[in-house]
Amino acid sequence: MLLTRKKVRLETERLTLRPPVHSDFREWAWLRESSAQFLVPWEPVWAHDHLSRKNFTNRVYWAQRSINSGSAVPLFIVDRAQDTLLGAITLDNIRRGPAQSGTLGYWVGEKYARNGFMREAIEAVAHYAFHQLDLSRLEAACLPENAASRGLLEKSGFKYEGVAQSYLQINGRWRTHVLYACLRNDRRGRTSAG
Repeated sequence: MLLTRKKVRLETERLTLRPPVHSDFREWAWLRESSAQFLVPWEPVWAHDHLSRKNFTNRVYWAQRSINSGSAVPLFIVDRAQDTLLGAITLDNIRRGPAQSGTLGYWVGEKYARNGFMREAIEAVAHYAFHQLDLSRLEAACLPENAASRGLLEKSGFKYEGVAQSYLQINGRWRTHVLYACLRNDRRGRTSAG
């Protein structure tokens, strides 16, 4: 794992996790567009310019500012063997002081779902968060009916903690979410995540 203040790059058995760069635009736009029906039910409403180069450029700049400020770590998930973009994972809302926590969000292209890539990415980000950023707690939320995401979080060492009413606007509606957390020093049957 290579780490500097301004550059984050995580390596796993099959993946490279790195911040987005401008040259990722075409592959990102294609993956998002080709996976739209798969992703839209689980995400906030896409802006009219969601797939535009300008919007993507803003994402790249936001990612670098967030990493530099320590507020978030937005990473693209790349299959090292094929040099193919698979999706993204973001450690966001990093809180310091007595909280030492962050929120995990992720998406994967439809054709790459259910191949273990996201679990590998979550475990890498959890390890990075706990051992490099010295966080104590990672949180994640998903829609109650998203069985795939719930199973993924549970297999990655996250524990169910409860329900948040009208937690996020998803696909144009305020939706209740189930809440999960992974603790650095959790002894409740943890997996190797973190």
